[in-house]
Amino acid sequence: MTIADLWDQRISAFLLSPSQFLATSTSEIFLAELLHELRNDKINDQLKILLVSALLEHPTILCPSASVGEETALELLSIFSQTPQKSISLKCNVMLAITNVIICTSCLATHTKMAEDWLDLLFQTIQDTNDYRCGQSQQPLRATACDCLREMETCSPGLLSQKLEALYLLKQQETSVLHQSYCILYTLGLKNAIRILTNQKEVTDFEFKSILGGNEGFAWRTNQNFLPINMIVQVPQLPQGLDCKELKSIMSLLLEESYLLTPISQSSLMRDLVEVVAMVPGLSPTLFKSQLLRLFGTAEVVLMHATLFMKDTFTDSLFTAEDENFLLKRLVGSAQHPLLRIPEKLFYMDCILHFPENRPISSSGEECLPVLVTPRLAASLLPTVFNDSATMLCRLNLLCLVHLEADEGEADKGIAYLFDHIMALLKIVDSDGSREVVVTSFRALFIFLKHFNGMEELSEKLIDKLRDIYSRHCRLAPNLIGLADRIQECLDDPIWSVKLLRGLQKCIMEMPPLQLTIHNLSWHLKVLKRVAKEGQITQRNTIYLLLNVLINSNLCERGKWQIGNAVLAVCRNLLEHPSIDQVFIELADLLQYISVNYNDTDIKDHARFYYTLLTNLSWEKLTGVLAKGPDGGRAKERSHSAIMAESEGIASNLTVCKTERHVLQLIKIQDKVSQSTSESSESLEDTGEARNWLEVYQEQFQTPGFGSEVTLRYNLTHAEETDPLFDRVFSICLHFEFKDSNYAKVSDIHVPCVFRDRKPPEVNVQLKPFQPYPTTLCFSAMFTTQDGRSWHSQLPDVSISFPEIFLPLPIATNASSACREQVFDHIWESAASGNPDKSAISLFCFKPGDESLADLIKTHFQGYLITDQQSERFWKVLFFLPPMCHVLLRITQAEDAVQVSIATDNWELLPFVNSYLRNITDDCSTTVTDG
Repeated sequence: MTIADLWDQRISAFLLSPSQFLATSTSEIFLAELLHELRNDKINDQLKILLVSALLEHPTILCPSASVGEETALELLSIFSQTPQKSISLKCNVMLAITNVIICTSCLATHTKMAEDWLDLLFQTIQDTNDYRCGQSQQPLRATACDCLREMETCSPGLLSQKLEALYLLKQQETSVLHQSYCILYTLGLKNAIRILTNQKEVTDFEFKSILGGNEGFAWRTNQNFLPINMIVQVPQLPQGLDCKELKSIMSLLLEESYLLTPISQSSLMRDLVEVVAMVPGLSPTLFKSQLLRLFGTAEVVLMHATLFMKDTFTDSLFTAEDENFLLKRLVGSAQHPLLRIPEKLFYMDCILHFPENRPISSSGEECLPVLVTPRLAASLLPTVFNDSATMLCRLNLLCLVHLEADEGEADKGIAYLFDHIMALLKIVDSDGSREVVVTSFRALFIFLKHFNGMEELSEKLIDKLRDIYSRHCRLAPNLIGLADRIQECLDDPIWSVKLLRGLQKCIMEMPPLQLTIHNLSWHLKVLKRVAKEGQITQRNTIYLLLNVLINSNLCERGKWQIGNAVLAVCRNLLEHPSIDQVFIELADLLQYISVNYNDTDIKDHARFYYTLLTNLSWEKLTGVLAKGPDGGRAKERSHSAIMAESEGIASNLTVCKTERHVLQLIKIQDKVSQSTSESSESLEDTGEARNWLEVYQEQFQTPGFGSEVTLRYNLTHAEETDPLFDRVFSICLHFEFKDSNYAKVSDIHVPCVFRDRKPPEVNVQLKPFQPYPTTLCFSAMFTTQDGRSWHSQLPDVSISFPEIFLPLPIATNASSACREQVFDHIWESAASGNPDKSAISLFCFKPGDESLADLIKTHFQGYLITDQQSERFWKVLFFLPPMCHVLLRITQAEDAVQVSIATDNWELLPFVNSYLRNITDDCSTTVTDG
């Protein structure tokens, strides 16, 4: 692949979707690559023009700031100066790119040095009139420079206001085809300069003439609020009495030369001069009189548009009644000229409809037909079935307005023609017309009804015709529903839509059973769903039809979700019908039948739910529950269920959102609760002899499943920094997962609510170890906020330390000290003489610090003491670790150290025991010896 092909692909991808293209790069990198390639002398001009197009199309994406824009413009200026004179096309494109970057990145508005230098260069370029200095080959460069200056003046009005004399001289000197570029540039500068003067309170003749004779630097000022004259309620004007002879002479000369310009340039020139005359009271609109005859006969759309702008501005100050009448006839003739294209004909039709009259009847901006447009004048514009869709609809709208305002005799004849035209369109639709014909016919029907819906006889005929067509073409259901909806929105009185829907309901009821196939039924259900929204239409027949279809067909057995959902959609609208009390029993029977017999679980569930609502809520509450907000969402803030008949919106309502940070957290409560096996406690409490205690404990210990659960207590609170949206959360479900497999799965815990301003609820987490090792517990929570949305949030992990698993000896609390000591000694002997694969004996020594040994034992071993012989400096401690492990300590205080003898029936616990003892005996030197 060549470099040209590669860049062609890259530039095409960038222009197609800049954001997607820059997802794999950055604007800085891509811009640097473009500028680097533009300096490459080995690639041709066509490829460089392609590269420049990226800056022409998306300058703000590649230059996101004014500083980047200024740097890019400087780079492009360097490239422009180094480009050979023969590469004229490339130089023109680079010139446009520099101007584009300067304007779009605010370099022009902020008056940067680059913008000032570039303006000087452009002005120097256009001063080479008639190509005396650079030759005719550079003519496109001067034309581009004029365009760039005109664009900069447009974006910063008044920029050239102090250069008008120089621009006028350049215009006069230029005799080539570029004369029109200079002419348009000068006219724009003149208009903006006068507009700036109108903002001053007092303007003298000297100030006025100095504007026309200005030949100074550029006027760096911001005039961003300029609006076209036709958009301003009151045109700003200069004071009366100013000497306008020189300006009038300039205007006359410009108008005399205007016929030499192209139509687009003439139009631009005319509009600017019209605005100048509107702002200067000393100039009369009659200046344009000599141009009217030429403009009235023009075939150019842009010139006709400029003429109408002129008429809208000056009205009867320039146009007589005869001129107005002639111009309207000219527009009517152009609107049906066989050689004109359809867009041009539509333009002329729109000009007729919005013709700027000398004495308009209405100034409210509403669509109002000009007085001069009579039925006779518009007779040649009557629509026919042979017109294209756009032309026919435009003509129909115009003729409806014409005959709406016509005299009674002419109006009746015209309306009858239009009605026959609508009926002809419906006959084409009835003959199985194409989609375009159907859409066009229903749009035409809407236009006709919008104007003539009050004529009952015609309205009834249209309803009968539509019913008749629907009986043969039920696929027109969406078009008929759309027509009813649009008419209801457009008209204050919805009676026509109600009549149409009632007629369609009756049509469906009268259809023979053979026509109620599954395909046709889906269309009929759409109509009945819309009919069920109308409070003025009784719904008993609809319910009877649905029941009859379900009972006497195999729809329930087939269980098609689409059909069942469509039936439920009708039922849902029926639940909101104001006359539901009249059909309460019938609707209940229908819902109950569906909930029992329909062979689809989802449809059954929805039907059962609707039945529950119907039989338990009043109509007011029912409509409140089913009501949707303006955006289609739930109407009530605290509603936690989405009640819908169709699939629209189900996904959004069932979506669980994920929080960006922790919302809740678990805070440990220091003490923990042990839950020993109830059977063992009761058994051990049956006897008081020490020997029996030991025997029963041995028997229980060897029983499979013997052991205890460790219950840890936490407070569920809010995290420190959370969104106010989560200050109140409901229906919290806590889910737990371990990072290892040493514990049984913890069941989910449900908490009703957590409020930031209330006491946090307590959560008890029951741990059942397989192996009593430290672990990390991962938490997550699902909950609902007040707006009804569901959220998932990860909670901070909680570490379960080794001592948190310790439990006291699992024997009854009423056991004597002798019994407890006997159990201790037996387990010690078993560990000392048992299987070395499991049991182990070890020794831990430490030197007591400032804290006495008695205080240390009281602090850490109080609940686990078996023997406390403080006088003899000897203690026995037993930890029970579920499910069936023991750690026993014999603590003896010698003169210079404390010896802790350790015995356990699981030698793998020794590292954890050692680490635990190290942690509670700070600042001690230790020695560990395995036994």
